[in-house]
Amino acid sequence: MNVMQRQMAEASNPNYEFQRVIVAVGASLMVMKFIAYFVTHSMAILTDALESIVNVVAGGIGLYALYLSARPADRSHPFGHGKVEVISASIEGSMIAVAGFIILFESFMRMLSPEEVRNVDIGLLFVLFAAVVNYVLGRGAIARGRKTRSIALESSGKHLCADTYSSVGISIGLLAVLATQKMGYDYLWLDPLVAMLFGTVIVITGGRVIKKAMDDIMDRADRDVLDQVVRCLNEHRSQDWIDIHSLRVMKFGSRMHVEMHTTLPFDMTVEQEEAQKSKLHEAVASLYGDSVELMIMPEPCREFSCTHCSRECVSRRAKFVGRMNWTIDSLAQDHQHAFRNRVIIDVDSDK
Repeated sequence: MNVMQRQMAEASNPNYEFQRVIVAVGASLMVMKFIAYFVTHSMAILTDALESIVNVVAGGIGLYALYLSARPADRSHPFGHGKVEVISASIEGSMIAVAGFIILFESFMRMLSPEEVRNVDIGLLFVLFAAVVNYVLGRGAIARGRKTRSIALESSGKHLCADTYSSVGISIGLLAVLATQKMGYDYLWLDPLVAMLFGTVIVITGGRVIKKAMDDIMDRADRDVLDQVVRCLNEHRSQDWIDIHSLRVMKFGSRMHVEMHTTLPFDMTVEQEEAQKSKLHEAVASLYGDSVELMIMPEPCREFSCTHCSRECVSRRAKFVGRMNWTIDSLAQDHQHAFRNRVIIDVDSDK
């Protein structure tokens, strides 16, 4: 294992430990919610408890995914094992959606055959406590997952927040049940109705998690990440970097692979090209540290490059007009550019 691989593996360890905490706390809250259900016989609380089963199972899957993603690249997996986090997120999103559909079905059946709810005040305390714990853990997991680009940890956080929102809604429903009990009204339909409302929310949340996982599986361009890379390149721009095109960014769990074609002066030696490639790597690494892998394909400048090349050159064929405007769209193009992107020049067109 080289130094960079070791550093990336060590960077993933805190995510793994965070996920262990999520699983342990989730198991404890699941037991507490089932106790609350047996005390109250509330359908709304049962839906919360059923979702907790999904939380624990999905959390275990996410834990294993983070364990695998922390392993360094090898011959069989040259880009590392980070994609397992995407698989984990898709499974977790599916489980969230399935839990939501189960809740909707059970709520509908309870609506047809309502049962009396008991000890609502005790159940309310259990649910509110679980909501607070889940929200704190969920927001922390989302923040850390986004910071380390771990889709598995971020998905776990969204799962916990979805559980929090359903718990808050269930608490509101239980308060309404408690109020109607005190006033002597028929309240039995309220409990399954609240469960149905938040079962719908849970299904929507699961669908969003699945969509994000599918986007990552298909390597959909992340414009936020591309924007960060483009701004970084503009900030560290050197006059020797005449043009950049074919910019691509791919995510492998917490690791990133960035590749680009860079137009350099045609008279540069191999040693000078390597020096410029090192500067480019340092620029991108200033954003993402050692978790980024940069692939640079140098290309020699051509006659049309003179109009946007500011360096002194004895072979200049045209007057310098101005530097290229580097944007996400221009750097993503597949060919070297003419000035101001008015013309796309095919580098093989005059061969």
